[in-house]
Amino acid sequence: MRSLSRLTVLAFLLFPGGLSAAPVEIGTRRELFVEDSLIESLSGGARLELHEPAPREIVLDHDAVWEGTGSGYHSVFRDGDKYRMYYKAWHIAVQDGKVNTGSHPLFCCYAESDDGITWRKPELGLVEFQGSKANNIVLAPEVIGSVKSDPGHPAVFKDENPACPPEARYKAIIRSEKPHGLLLFQSPDGLRWSLAHPGPIITEGAFDSQNLAFYDPNIDAYRAYWRTFTGGTTNGETWKPEGNRAIRTAVSKDLIHWESPYDLRYVDSPDEQLYTNGVKPYSRAPHLLIGFPARYIERGWSDSMRALPEPEAREDRAKASERYGTALTDGLFMASRDGVTFKRWNEAFLRPGPEREGTWHYGHQYLAWGAVETKGSIEGGPNELSFYATESYWTGKSSLLRRYSLRLDGFVSVAAPLSGGELVTKPVVFSGGELAINFASSAAGDVRVEIQDEVGKPFPGFTLADCPPLFGDAIERGVTWKGGGDVSPLAGKAVRLRFVLRDADLFSYHFREAK
Repeated sequence: MRSLSRLTVLAFLLFPGGLSAAPVEIGTRRELFVEDSLIESLSGGARLELHEPAPREIVLDHDAVWEGTGSGYHSVFRDGDKYRMYYKAWHIAVQDGKVNTGSHPLFCCYAESDDGITWRKPELGLVEFQGSKANNIVLAPEVIGSVKSDPGHPAVFKDENPACPPEARYKAIIRSEKPHGLLLFQSPDGLRWSLAHPGPIITEGAFDSQNLAFYDPNIDAYRAYWRTFTGGTTNGETWKPEGNRAIRTAVSKDLIHWESPYDLRYVDSPDEQLYTNGVKPYSRAPHLLIGFPARYIERGWSDSMRALPEPEAREDRAKASERYGTALTDGLFMASRDGVTFKRWNEAFLRPGPEREGTWHYGHQYLAWGAVETKGSIEGGPNELSFYATESYWTGKSSLLRRYSLRLDGFVSVAAPLSGGELVTKPVVFSGGELAINFASSAAGDVRVEIQDEVGKPFPGFTLADCPPLFGDAIERGVTWKGGGDVSPLAGKAVRLRFVLRDADLFSYHFREAK
């Protein structure tokens, strides 16, 4: 065994968890456990556990004659006291081994809600379809100068850039059929749109998915995420796909000129095929970018495949292409701090669920771009996060959109059994006067917190023995010690947090201003 230098031995003695980088300034921001860059150690029975959202009601049936079974790629966000939704309206019919997509063009449609739960399709009177403007279409295919737009691949967002002019407050990323690429549209009200730049703003990619962009206040610039292939190349205006479906990203100051792109990197994930990406800053912790990629897998024919719902429709789709009948999709979850390297959870965030009509097929569980906060499902309980995912894609007469709900910050928890477990953070520097946690315990379980210095020594008055056990189920509960909950004497210092749990889940923590 190679001997250790005196300096190395001293480092191990002073830093039991190993040498760490400089303390991370977290201020009063909320920290989640969706990735592990601030986690020093997990011990005992403690583990990181991914949580799955609960299915709720169907919120939209894409049954209008200008919609259909191929409707999807939803964008959802809250805009003041209103929730907005944009989506692809399309119909796919498969019969006798032939795919028919020509019943009407691909449109971008609009829906809205007062609570994120009950949605309506307003008659906007903007775009004519079959002799009438009594519909909710906001964008139709058109030739503008030298480009032809494809609004059937929309990603719509409200631009939060403080420098954004009012006439461009809403933006849409739309695929260009010719030339190959992504187009930028803008709108003053989210309903009336115009081309913001005469040609494609991004040209290297596959783009047959929901390709998106948004303003990231963390870098005072825009980020884009789009579909590509790991070995795809462009030859003139023709994209040549090779390798697996993947996600690419780039940064821009103006949404027109982009820096060199990067393919997303993952901490410990297998090489899987990913269709959508759904990346956006998390509203309660905007320094964290979270994404909901759709995982695509061709499983081929087997007894299990034939036992899945709607076998006749599945076999008919397979006559056109085997993957149409035997490919399956579900929703994943991933998170990042730099926008390029993601912790992608390998287990499904949103499984296909119980077998029933309209499920367990290609296009199922594509998650909408955007999770929004809505009223809780339990009367008197706290608000929740709402997600929206497709059902009945390619089946029946229309596709459906189902809402799912999840606890605020509830993507991943530090969980421990009754026998106990603990997590210790890497050194952080905070501001504020109180520590608050989002947690849930059993009647017998609890959480206690110790605040340590940078080398792991407890601060007097903030030891584990000084912290009365916290039990209950609260989105935000202040932590106290025998001397109270005032942690302001430690603000500005490098500290470690030691969380000790018994039959409990810890979802997030942050330091807040004293009440």
